[in-house]
Amino acid sequence: MKCVCIQYVEAVHTLMSSGFKPKRNIYLLFVPDEEIGGAEGMANFLETEQFKTIMPVAFAFDEGLANPGDAFTVFYGERSPWWVYVKAEGPTGHGSRFIKDTATMKIIGICNKALTFRDEQEKALGADSGCKHGDMKKKKLGDVTTINITALQSGVSQDGGKTHALNVIPTEAITGFDIRVSPGMDMEAMKAKLDEWCAAEGVSWEFAPWTDPLHDHYVTSLDADNVWWQLFQKACAQIGETLETEIFPAATDSRFLRKVGVPAIGFSPMKRTEILLHEHNECLSKDTFLHGISVYVSVFQEMFAYK
Repeated sequence: MKCVCIQYVEAVHTLMSSGFKPKRNIYLLFVPDEEIGGAEGMANFLETEQFKTIMPVAFAFDEGLANPGDAFTVFYGERSPWWVYVKAEGPTGHGSRFIKDTATMKIIGICNKALTFRDEQEKALGADSGCKHGDMKKKKLGDVTTINITALQSGVSQDGGKTHALNVIPTEAITGFDIRVSPGMDMEAMKAKLDEWCAAEGVSWEFAPWTDPLHDHYVTSLDADNVWWQLFQKACAQIGETLETEIFPAATDSRFLRKVGVPAIGFSPMKRTEILLHEHNECLSKDTFLHGISVYVSVFQEMFAYK
């Protein structure tokens, strides 16, 4: 998130200009490819000797999201992105006949199962979460698992897909899924579901080869024993800011940091602001941007002074 990167730099500059001396080393990271999964960006960097020389890292900040209300949203975990291909193979034949167990029949059946699961998860959105008296919290997007069909491919073509032999049944069909696995769902259960959907003969699934999927959930503790979270809360309270904690509905580089044992939160100081990322006319008001710098100054000053 461009605004957050600039706010980091400006906040650190403000503290340095004031003569503030942090009691720990502070590192600002700018890495590529977050929008396409981060495998060649943050995930790659965390494998380098350069990163290993600065370990152990006590705490990390990453981007969050805007909040239309009068509070800042803080993300302590996120759904894990699984980008998956499913391939089905079956017999060919003439389009005028009833051919059994074709590749397209199999792939459509799997898509229908995925859409049924999608519908179940969508209905759970907004339902009560937890059983604590006086603490009934409505489920938000990060609390459920989503699945969307993002690719479908089949057909017999001699010109790279410009035209198709519509009277020939293809022997192969492929679909692609974008799955975001909530920390509330066991990953082994999601794998078992995919295995079940693809149990028919001639059907297989795999993770997209350019991705680096997580196979376990990693969340940052918000308990009293996390001194960094307590310092962050204290700094925000001192300047009169309200916090709302959530699971991030998409994916950021912070998941790679949590995986290697670095507690991380996603935080963008943008209250009373619509969530416009990747939309037309994505923008941020000047006052919100400048206020965010002052928020980071207060937060960093409190946290960086802790030894």
